[in-house]
Amino acid sequence: MQSNIKTPINTTERLAKWIAHAGYCSRRHAERLIQDGLVSVDGEVVLIPQTPVSDDNVIIVEGNVLRKNKVQLWLYHKPSGLVTTHADPEGRPTVFESLPAHLPHVISVGRLDLHTEGLLLLTNFGPLARKFEHPSSNLTRTYHVRVYGALTDIMCDMLAKGLEVDGVSYAPIEVTQVKGEGSNQWIEMILTEGKNREIRNVLGYFHLRINKLIRTAYGPFELDDLKPGEVKEVNPKTVADLMKHFDL
Repeated sequence: MQSNIKTPINTTERLAKWIAHAGYCSRRHAERLIQDGLVSVDGEVVLIPQTPVSDDNVIIVEGNVLRKNKVQLWLYHKPSGLVTTHADPEGRPTVFESLPAHLPHVISVGRLDLHTEGLLLLTNFGPLARKFEHPSSNLTRTYHVRVYGALTDIMCDMLAKGLEVDGVSYAPIEVTQVKGEGSNQWIEMILTEGKNREIRNVLGYFHLRINKLIRTAYGPFELDDLKPGEVKEVNPKTVADLMKHFDL
């Protein structure tokens, strides 16, 4: 029987990968949907995840016609006082309520807590966010922290070797002084994991109080002179290189 699937004219990619790029689900999940007979291309059920398709094909997944959006990434300077969630049960203001109206639906790459400000990455493509967040990416997070209390060389050495607090193990953290001295100073902390409230927990272990906490970099991206509340789109070429690097 002759196949109804059109020969793609535009640049092709594997069907499972195309579905993931459309933002419907992860590539692995897409492969399962295809193998379960839940995906059709141009009206014909396709069972092979490696089937070549392009944007010219009509692709339906679980009854949903997909349209692939351009993958985008933004840098956002999150102000203090916003929660990184789409809806807060306590009614607190959220990051997503505060974004410029021209942005499409986006998700955050990880989170910053209520009182932490600084660089937050936003994207319209879930698999890219998950790659950024996964420990295997080996992406560092850099913070500038104003602390009240004496940070000693012994404390810095302990942090550099890794620390356990309340049964939670934290990977080594690089700490350097930025400015100030004595009991009120700015320090820079470079993390490799970014666990929930990591900085607050490890500094709290030493009874140091945080007066201000700002994330200044995430992987290759830096806050630079972005002002609180401002958003800046990452160059499409840079995004394309990231997608290639992460094999997305």
